[in-house]
Amino acid sequence: MAKDKNPKSNAEAFDKLRQAQQQAEQESSVKMQSRRYVGKKETFGFVVWDAAQSFNINIFSTRFITSIVGIDLGLQTATNFINSIWDVVNDIFFGAVVDKTRTRWGKFRPYLMFLAFPGCALTMLYWLMPYLFAGTAQTDILKFAFYLLLTVAREGITTFQTISRTGLMSTITPHPTDRTRLITMANFASGFLGEKLPEQAVTILIDVLRGVYLNDAKKLSKAYTNLFVGMGVFTTAASSIASFWFFYNSKERVMQSVKSPSIIQSVKSVVMNKPLLLITLSDFLSGFAIKGSQDDYYTDVLHFSSMTLVAGIPAAPISPASYSWVPWMRERFSSRLLYILAKEIGNILYIPVFLFGCIGMKKDYSGGMYQKVVPMGIAMALWEIIWTLFFGLKSVIGTEMYNEAMDYCEWKNGYRTEAMASVAKGIAAKVSSNTSVVVTTALKKIIGYEADAFRKGTEQTDKVKFFLFAMFTIIPALTGSLGIIPMLFYDLDNKKKERMYAELLERRSRISVAASSGDAEALENAAKEQMNIE
Repeated sequence: MAKDKNPKSNAEAFDKLRQAQQQAEQESSVKMQSRRYVGKKETFGFVVWDAAQSFNINIFSTRFITSIVGIDLGLQTATNFINSIWDVVNDIFFGAVVDKTRTRWGKFRPYLMFLAFPGCALTMLYWLMPYLFAGTAQTDILKFAFYLLLTVAREGITTFQTISRTGLMSTITPHPTDRTRLITMANFASGFLGEKLPEQAVTILIDVLRGVYLNDAKKLSKAYTNLFVGMGVFTTAASSIASFWFFYNSKERVMQSVKSPSIIQSVKSVVMNKPLLLITLSDFLSGFAIKGSQDDYYTDVLHFSSMTLVAGIPAAPISPASYSWVPWMRERFSSRLLYILAKEIGNILYIPVFLFGCIGMKKDYSGGMYQKVVPMGIAMALWEIIWTLFFGLKSVIGTEMYNEAMDYCEWKNGYRTEAMASVAKGIAAKVSSNTSVVVTTALKKIIGYEADAFRKGTEQTDKVKFFLFAMFTIIPALTGSLGIIPMLFYDLDNKKKERMYAELLERRSRISVAASSGDAEALENAAKEQMNIE
């Protein structure tokens, strides 16, 4: 073969060819970024499912168990301690099982579909407990044993569901733009679908029933019981049906590695995943916050459960609008700064609320502003307005940063370990949050909280009222601020993310072509290449 007599001409031709290839790759990348993988039906299902997750009255769970079911605070502390240990143990085992799963329905959908009905049944039993154990004492052993076993069983199912829900969210679409669109749309639309209606209805009815039956403790107790049981069973059935419909119609579009990673690989992928490690450590440290209940403060101190609705009225128009400036903020500020701001803004704002509430308080905890409805209503309305400005960011940034960490795992290791990553993140958060729950429950007993006061319509002492206020405001603000520290070292910036997703899209495309060609050898080689990434 004759040698080319014009090497310069060859070099120019090669440069033109390379430029053409780069332009084609850029155009392909733009198309990938603008493409919507999730269709209208599935998008609608995702929005309904997102709303269904909040279509409940879970914010009243502590009050329900303490005052309606009537379980001693000491026994609740023991249950929380036992369940926290089981929670950590089952996370490790169940996470490994999910990461090993490969079925024609996907990796996560089988657990979400097949556990939907058992989970629904156990939750209904939870809400039916006041009828099953009517008239029993707070220390009744049979009631305590049933509650303990039910708590442990529900925790096991919830672990599988939580791991699988998190994994499905990171695999429902291969591109972050499409994923952010889904998350934003779901959070924006959830309010219009009435996700908070059950909570709001119960909040109003608590005040109405107290006014109607204030002088008849027996009728008041019965009315409260019927309210919680009826609303609990209804919301459980409705949210379970909506969730199952979405799981049945959803798809997992991000291909898993042909061979499932070993347990050692799974653990290594978590340890070496710096973004995930920092997010996990942040959740762990902030989880130690001792958090009282807003419901306890509004109901037991102000005797105005509807305060949560009244104080939120001025901020209501801001909530939908808060999503509109999320893309603007994401373009101009680092994910690290936005994550810290979204996570801590509420606690920061509680500090002036606490100081304001202490005005006029005497040494015996009486006479403080924190016991007056109108001043505290104004203070909480201002808190709601400022906090709601960041509501859209708070709803999107945490989920999206976790999903980016999952993509980072695939980019660095060649395989995805959503389950073990979710387990690691979950265990860290649960160890600290479960500790917080145990301490908070024990603290309520220590300060002398009277569980029967709610049903009887009687008063807590001024000391108890003050500590309920403090546990709602200043104490979580001080005990949860350590979560900021790890995020100061988060370095997955926009430039690094652009490179990561460009390489991921190219790699996934090669595997997809090999799989579509029917060439087993080509697919095996592509899989080996993917798994051997440094």
